[in-house]
Amino acid sequence: MSETGPHNDVSENLPSEHGAHGGGVATTKDPFANPGLPPHEHRRQDIDDKAAKHSERVVAGLFVLSMLGTLGFIASFVIFPVDKIVYIFPIGHVSALNFSLGLTLAVALFCIGAGAIHWARTLMSDEEITDERHRVDADDELRENVRQQWITGAKESGFGRRKLIRNTMLGALTLFPLTGLFVLRDLGPLPENKLRHTLWSKGKVLINVNTSQPLRPEDIAVGSLTFAQPPGIQESDDDFQEQIAKAALMIVRLKPEDIKDKREADWGHEGIVAFSKICTHVGCPISLYEQQTHHVLCPCHQSTFDLSDGARVLFGPAGHPLPQLRISVNAEGNLVALGDFDEPVGPAFWER
Repeated sequence: MSETGPHNDVSENLPSEHGAHGGGVATTKDPFANPGLPPHEHRRQDIDDKAAKHSERVVAGLFVLSMLGTLGFIASFVIFPVDKIVYIFPIGHVSALNFSLGLTLAVALFCIGAGAIHWARTLMSDEEITDERHRVDADDELRENVRQQWITGAKESGFGRRKLIRNTMLGALTLFPLTGLFVLRDLGPLPENKLRHTLWSKGKVLINVNTSQPLRPEDIAVGSLTFAQPPGIQESDDDFQEQIAKAALMIVRLKPEDIKDKREADWGHEGIVAFSKICTHVGCPISLYEQQTHHVLCPCHQSTFDLSDGARVLFGPAGHPLPQLRISVNAEGNLVALGDFDEPVGPAFWER
């Protein structure tokens, strides 16, 4: 091993400009120098008007497909029932409504995004520009610069002169929010006027809940409380709970001289009167009857009604009297309804 003396040059041990082993090339350039922007390359659409027109039609077509997807989404609510099941390969058995809603909504969203991306990549300006970082508190010169950039961008986008794209895009963006409105329809069936009507109608016989037989005047003693329901409904019915919750009937027989309300007497038969069994507070079934006072009590919140005076509220949070059902006797001697209740049964939703 040789020693390094005072006359030996240390640079002899450094790589030469041809590399340490003669194969490399040393560089003296700054490795962190700004390379600048590469030369701008024009797209086909920039130099070929026919290609630009083709891209414009593609973008417009995607927006039209989005509109068709939105219309298909809306039509799915009308065409497919909630319980319809179909087989879709390779997914299997699925709900026809859910599948169609998901597919059409995906088409509507995807085509809006794809159309916007294709528009930006093929028709809008793609020339890169550089700008210095500016202060947060922009001065007037910077604000004017930003405004000019926005004007330039709007002009280069072609929104004003490409009417086909503009009109189809506005159509797609206008139709798509309608899907949100129709989604609200999926919260449940429309109430329509179902809450204001029950199964009771003119001529329907009052059926004893306990015996399932028609009620006759002689079956009801003075001071007794009997419960009735419309004919034709069974506990096995899918909508039994819904229907009985509106049509449940409470029948009492009073001495005619004990009835204080004239209309109540006119709507009854020989002291027999029929009222809704559903409390007008929160819809609890009423079943507690005080024979001597003719009062009925709701067990949930103690609302008390006077059945001798139009079922008016005597105590508690209920806000309305119990609706009365007008009754009479048919040719067979059975008690029958002469129509529906005089007002909606249950909680007083109509006041709110």
